[in-house]
Amino acid sequence: NIATVVMVTAAAIKAHATELGFDLCGIAPATSLPELAYLEEWIDQGYAGTMDYLSRTAKRRADVRNVLPSAKTVIALATIYNVDRPYSTEVADESIGKIARYAWGEDYHAIIGHRTENLLKWMREEHSSAFEAKAYVDTGPVQERVYAQHAGLGWIGKNTCVINADLGSWLYLSEIISELPLVTDVPALDQCGTCTLCLDACPTDALTEPWVLDSNRCLAYLTIENKDSIPESYRQDVGTNVFGCDICQDVCPWNANPPVQSSGTEFLPRGSFDQPQLVDLWQRSDVEWRRTLKGSALKRASVVRWRRNVAVALGNSATPEGLAALEENPPESPSCDDPLVIEHVEWAKSRAGRKT
Repeated sequence: NIATVVMVTAAAIKAHATELGFDLCGIAPATSLPELAYLEEWIDQGYAGTMDYLSRTAKRRADVRNVLPSAKTVIALATIYNVDRPYSTEVADESIGKIARYAWGEDYHAIIGHRTENLLKWMREEHSSAFEAKAYVDTGPVQERVYAQHAGLGWIGKNTCVINADLGSWLYLSEIISELPLVTDVPALDQCGTCTLCLDACPTDALTEPWVLDSNRCLAYLTIENKDSIPESYRQDVGTNVFGCDICQDVCPWNANPPVQSSGTEFLPRGSFDQPQLVDLWQRSDVEWRRTLKGSALKRASVVRWRRNVAVALGNSATPEGLAALEENPPESPSCDDPLVIEHVEWAKSRAGRKT
């Protein structure tokens, strides 16, 4: 007897992705897409800063078939993380520390990773024979945005984020690389037009031209990935951003009225990071910091880097309460004695009496 082969289809995958809570699902071909070649050029220009892992994995990132040689398709997935809170550009109170929207709630790596693995598990159950596949959520050597664009999820905007015409750009991306020969989708077309609001709004001109981001100047890089001093020439531009920056997404017209997370509360901000007071952030002990960062994407920055960032923000806010707080280290906080922190605290104190 010849066994009947049951194939899981692209349509069935998309339907089940919706059931699992994904907001978008599309299929891209695992081929030599033209946009993939730009990564090495971008690294060669020095735009990756100290993110050496990008250089080390550049060859693998050039094509998903370097990760999974049998790959034929990439199932691209997107999940809304926008929640009902004001944009950072709408928060005028300089005593509040600004945190990038993507990191407000529970660690998306765990939540979206579990959801993506569940989709892959279902695919294996539906397909009558074994097949090779790998799932990633911002953790593997995959150029997610390129595959998302070619899967029709959205276009890569001038701010380098994936933008969907209906959902905006507040999207977590994940993907399943598979050897299944699924029907692919039509790539999304660029709809940024002549708009340059994101470039114009960037305080450090990190978007050197449309679609080109110099990480060395980006506030997200400077406050998260950067493990050294924040260059003095950029400290004033940090403003009160203590973890990342959303300005180029805040001002995007496609985010003027985007939908919010449709179910669950995983991405709502934790209470301790819901428009937090800078003074409160500084006065937390190292023990409190480690406790509040646990299970959060915010742990990407160490306690020392958090102290560095908060000190700069307090210097920029230049409130009497904030500058007074820097005069006394919180108890059980050896991070305050780190030379990196001391350097930025001294800079912040020098801002006394100055408003920018």
